[in-house]
Amino acid sequence: MLSKTLASGGTLRPLEPWQAEEFAAHLDRAREHIRPWVGPSFVTSDVAGARATLARYAERAAGTGAGIYGIWAGDTLVGGVMFVEFSTTTGAFEVGCWLEPQAEGNGHITSAVRELLAYAFDERGMHRAEWRCRVDNDRSSAVARRLGMTLDGVLREAWPVGEVFHDKQVWSLLTAEWQAQSQS
Repeated sequence: MLSKTLASGGTLRPLEPWQAEEFAAHLDRAREHIRPWVGPSFVTSDVAGARATLARYAERAAGTGAGIYGIWAGDTLVGGVMFVEFSTTTGAFEVGCWLEPQAEGNGHITSAVRELLAYAFDERGMHRAEWRCRVDNDRSSAVARRLGMTLDGVLREAWPVGEVFHDKQVWSLLTAEWQAQSQS
């Protein structure tokens, strides 16, 4: 996937280590907004950390074809989506996302995740998609619902933020459900 125009009007492109400065500047704008919702290793504070994050995903993409993708509104990186996990052995994968607050409400995440689902299900033959989010992340749960996912359950106190543990929802979508959606 080199570049896709999203239904939201944004552009989805791979994020690569050579874009570390742009990614770091974006994280400066998004950091405090996304910190409660994403893993601590993702929310880096400098260009070196941004480069390391992008390099980890680039290495994984080279091995499995599943990486990290930025969402641009015009010329500005405003968020992105990624394959958190991608196992061709089990046919299961997890998608994740993040977005700057000023870019919310435009459908960027739902549109971008649909592209990842299409890639994983239609091109890679994967079987099960997962979406995991904190129980109190209403915006994230709403994306899972819009994508036609089913709430499988709640993992109690499975999401640590500082010294506080939050409950985590697990949503899923199976290939047959994806195919049924695609045909309707």
